[in-house]
Amino acid sequence: MTQHTDKPREGLLAAALGVAARGWHVFPLRPGTKRPALHGEAICPHTGPCVNGHRKWEQRATTDADRIRATWSHAPYNVGIATGPSGLLVVDLDMPKDKSSADTPCGVTTFKALCERTGHAVPDTYRTRTASGGEHLYFTAPSGVRLANTAGTIAPLVDTRAWGGYIVAAGSTTPAGAYEAVSGSVAAPLPSWLLSILKPAPKPSQAPSVAVTAQSRRYADTALANETRAVSGAQLGEREAKLFAAARALGRFIAWGDLPRSTVEDALQEAGEAAGLPSSQCRSTLRSALNWSIAHNQRRRDAA
Repeated sequence: MTQHTDKPREGLLAAALGVAARGWHVFPLRPGTKRPALHGEAICPHTGPCVNGHRKWEQRATTDADRIRATWSHAPYNVGIATGPSGLLVVDLDMPKDKSSADTPCGVTTFKALCERTGHAVPDTYRTRTASGGEHLYFTAPSGVRLANTAGTIAPLVDTRAWGGYIVAAGSTTPAGAYEAVSGSVAAPLPSWLLSILKPAPKPSQAPSVAVTAQSRRYADTALANETRAVSGAQLGEREAKLFAAARALGRFIAWGDLPRSTVEDALQEAGEAAGLPSSQCRSTLRSALNWSIAHNQRRRDAA
């Protein structure tokens, strides 16, 4: 009877040790759930790891095998991975929360479509299936950039976990199902095109000199008008590509301080909807394309 009772705990301990062997920092989640099992600040005893002040789950996550064995000896805890300390950026491809609409694409579908639009293959990396049927794509985060969690920045139902976030490791189980590794064995480096979308928004560029202000703004206004016209008149089958290209082209004027981002977004959103694209699809395309363009045009005008 004892062996039967211990079997789930032993499996979860093995999962935690396996994650730690990769150099990823783990901490316990309440059995059968996705919630941290560690105490919160309100009831912190200020003893042990917290003797010098409350330490949150991200600070207490560890790769130390002895600490992991000691923790999982108490209960069949699910395994949480603190993505920031682990040097990970995990892309969370979620499932629609509203099951009533079969037309709502899941995060996996949306992410594949984004990769196709941007001319990139779906990254080949360590991947797990979540209990809800979604997927987690694991990437090693670049050095020198502190990435935070995002929700919908890449696309609808495509979130990320980095500093300040965690994900549930393969081997864990909830009432909705199990978390399972489905492909890959190594976390690949975060692709540069994804990094360009996820980097913190660049600071606004300095205003151009008085000598070029009027001319550059006239040029930017003309470009905005032309791109907006092209998007609104796009034919079926080319609408999203036109919108994406227009946002890439106009992002430089935002980076150079010639056009406010809100002006470009509003104009292209209206043009995309006029061409027949759904509002949410316009927002997703504009967000990713403008983020990329702005990040790649942070340079002096005379060097362009």
